[in-house]
Amino acid sequence: MQMNRKPISELRTLLSAVSEHGDKHLMEVEADLQQIVFLLNEAIEKLVSSFSQVNALVEQQQALLVDLDAQGKLTQAEAASLNRCKLDIGNEINAVVTGMQFQDMTNQLLQRNINRVNGLKDLLQALAEHGHEMDADKEHEDISRFLEDIHHNLHTGSHALSGNLRKVVGQKDLTSGDIDLF
Repeated sequence: MQMNRKPISELRTLLSAVSEHGDKHLMEVEADLQQIVFLLNEAIEKLVSSFSQVNALVEQQQALLVDLDAQGKLTQAEAASLNRCKLDIGNEINAVVTGMQFQDMTNQLLQRNINRVNGLKDLLQALAEHGHEMDADKEHEDISRFLEDIHHNLHTGSHALSGNLRKVVGQKDLTSGDIDLF
């Protein structure tokens, strides 16, 4: 029987090592994803602030131009040209706002990936926690049952992750237009 114990013991040690290494890598992936979320949110916050300032300045400029036009200091061609610029600026600001809506969808995707990482860490934890002593006479049966349990847990966990995470990513925060990412 001694010959049979060594491969099973080695398998247990190998599964535990795989779990530990996988968990360490997944912790790094999770940390990177969290950092990406933070950086993305900071960048969008700065962009929103800057575009709000640009919008306020454009509105001030437009008010001055309306006053100049009311005073008759602008030609009809100049007033028409300024009106076209106003419309173009408005269209560009709307395009930027639409572009920023992708931040919300990106956050949703990043959160789904963080959830996947956490699910994988939980599954790997099951491998690491299996370390109880086995009855020498039933060791093969115990390891077989253990591997079947691991297979079942991996299948169930994978199915749960896939089912919950395969959803349309849609715009949630901004109100100018709807965008869905499949």
